[in-house]
Amino acid sequence: MTNPTSTNTPPTTTALAGRRWGSPLWGRTALGVLMLPLLLVSMDVSVLYFALPAIGADLAPSGTQQLWILDVYGFVLAGLLMTMGALGDRIGRRRLLLAGAAAFGGASLLAAYADSAGTLIAARAILGIGGATLMPSTMALLRTMFTDPGQRAKAIGLWSGVMTGGIALGSVMSGILVEHFWWGSVFLVNLPAMALLLAVGPFLLPESRNPSPGRFDWLSVPLSMAAVLPVVYGLKEIPSEGWHPLYVVSVTVGLLFAALFVHRQRTTGSPLIPPALLRGRGFTPALVLNLVASLAMMGSAIFTTQYLQSVLGMSPLAAALWSLLPSVFIGVAGPVTAQLVQRGADRGYVVAGGFAAMAAGFVLLTLVGTDSLWLVLTGAGVLACGMVAIMSQLTDLAMTAAPVERAGTASSLLETATEFGGALGMAVLGSIGTAVYRHEMPATAPAESRETLGGALATAGRLPGSAGQALTRTAREAFTSGMHGAAVAGAVLLALAAVGAGVTLRKSGE
Repeated sequence: MTNPTSTNTPPTTTALAGRRWGSPLWGRTALGVLMLPLLLVSMDVSVLYFALPAIGADLAPSGTQQLWILDVYGFVLAGLLMTMGALGDRIGRRRLLLAGAAAFGGASLLAAYADSAGTLIAARAILGIGGATLMPSTMALLRTMFTDPGQRAKAIGLWSGVMTGGIALGSVMSGILVEHFWWGSVFLVNLPAMALLLAVGPFLLPESRNPSPGRFDWLSVPLSMAAVLPVVYGLKEIPSEGWHPLYVVSVTVGLLFAALFVHRQRTTGSPLIPPALLRGRGFTPALVLNLVASLAMMGSAIFTTQYLQSVLGMSPLAAALWSLLPSVFIGVAGPVTAQLVQRGADRGYVVAGGFAAMAAGFVLLTLVGTDSLWLVLTGAGVLACGMVAIMSQLTDLAMTAAPVERAGTASSLLETATEFGGALGMAVLGSIGTAVYRHEMPATAPAESRETLGGALATAGRLPGSAGQALTRTAREAFTSGMHGAAVAGAVLLALAAVGAGVTLRKSGE
């Protein structure tokens, strides 16, 4: 196996980056330039949550168009991550990063001034393409810039915190901007950061690429997209629509294409994802454990966000502002975890501790009643801290295990696992919560109210006086019970993951 600390890139590239990191001004500036696009890419996942009503009033999209406006960004992003990671290894990570920044900035401008739903959908799709270039490129550049393990661990810890916090920040920023400006302003905020990256990136960031990449396997590109997109689509729809045959077929089709994709990688002479990469020490366990952590995090988020709005009755903006509170500790969790490992703590035990913390967060959610704001926020905060600790260490482990010439590919695999884990978490834990909710709702309740909490609240609003209040109270209690059921399942899964991490990753830092 290739020594993870070696590189076939020109020695002056990584050595120069390593020396310059010794200067606080260079290190902080270069790292800040890389973190800005990452923050905006992660924010764009949730930036339309509060802008959608204004977009609907201005562009009058159909129901299908509205769904595409929301979802096309995430779908394109997930489908192209592996392709863009491998492409960056071939043409240069900095070159791909700057091209992605130009595409992201141009698409942001197009989206801000879109005069039709179709134009906005197209702009969001281009944003997804740009995001798919930016995410693996930023991580791959961190891998090549920071050759010192301690420096790299700190940088990756910050990367993980920015990535996690950006999703929470996106919805809040959306609400504030739409309240004071027009809906296009949520896209215009991308322009200054992308312009800064294009201006200073060529001078601050070193170029790196695989010196012997082989030919690019174009057939693997549609195969990878056909494997990822149907699975992500089906898993994201199942929590809200149930196990409809269309979504089951979608997941099945995606898995069939995934099998074809794997076969292609094993048999072609120049694979998009080299099988040898997965055999690097600790790399595959890091992928699997990262998927499990993402499953738990996204699975919990669908309950905590609904709890704030539908159980406690907060407005969307108020709920988003309150949900920022747990994110305060995210920026601390990654660097603190890195310090623990640098001081001799076994990485496997540290990751196991992160999973144990996430399990504890789920245990706190099992204690929540229908009026437990601070308990929910505490549980969400513990979950987030555990998640960042896990992500920072697993990312560092995987990127160290991968040869430097495959840094972009390794990063894209990690991020694809995160996307899959999030979709799977919404499907599995969401289905458990829905099943418990429906079981807890009385058979005499109106049919619509037995399906979802939103349906129950809408029905209760049409009922007179005490009847509506009684249905609201019953539905909120049923939803809380559903959250308890999902939290128990999540805690058990995370406890098993903690044991698995302790066993598979022990001494992985040596």
